Amino acid sequence: MTIEIIPVEGIPIVQAGDNFPAFIAACLSIEEDDVLCVASSAYSKSKGYLRSLADIQPSERAAEIAGKCGEDARFIQAVLDEADDIIIDYPFILCSLPHGHVGVRAGIDHSNVEDGLIIVLPPNPMEAADDIRAEIKKITGKNIRVILTDTCGRSFRRGQAGVAIGWSGMPAIQDYRGDTDLFGHVLEITEEAVVDEIAGIANFVMGESNRGVPAVICRNVPVWQGHDDLYFKAEEDITRKAMKNNCNYSAMRS
Repeated sequence: MTIEIIPVEGIPIVQAGDNFPAFIAACLSIEEDDVLCVASSAYSKSKGYLRSLADIQPSERAAEIAGKCGEDARFIQAVLDEADDIIIDYPFILCSLPHGHVGVRAGIDHSNVEDGLIIVLPPNPMEAADDIRAEIKKITGKNIRVILTDTCGRSFRRGQAGVAIGWSGMPAIQDYRGDTDLFGHVLEITEEAVVDEIAGIANFVMGESNRGVPAVICRNVPVWQGHDDLYFKAEEDITRKAMKNNCNYSAMRS
């Protein structure tokens, strides 16, 4: 297997109302079955998923959390507006979103955007990935696969890594259950999050500061079989349960 990783360079700074997929298609020749990885922040900006901090009135809860975390209460209110569950609120606010993603500060970004504005994640990242894929097909005639990426911290490890928050044209998980290893042992639990692995290398190429590469093409990526059940349900997520129980216990002790 030889996979080519190609940064899409030359894309202008994206503004609300821009046709972001058209920018991508104009900067690079897209081939059939390419995997196009797109930074969610750039896509959100093109769709106008922006908020002005000056227009946000923080609630008492937002002010309380902001005081503990040393954050702007207006920013915390934006996080509360996006979240459907707060898992912990100190030393940082970790929450889940309606589409399943769990992340710090609801994935809201205030980098690579004008002062006073914040970028929120697309309300439905799966539909966003479908939208990008359909627009590329319309412009180029090519059938591709799309991953919408974001950066996320990881339990037990320092540093952020790129993850997939939306995808289209492929399953999220390569399911090896029922297959056999080199010694004929039947695999019973192995499920590989391929979309996250691809998002990780794409994020490395995009960079985290001022590189200005909001899209990456991964070429010659093989097709795999599996499913889209990437996110744990709340009731089966033992890490979430442990964090919430510890948070509640700490609150009772205080």
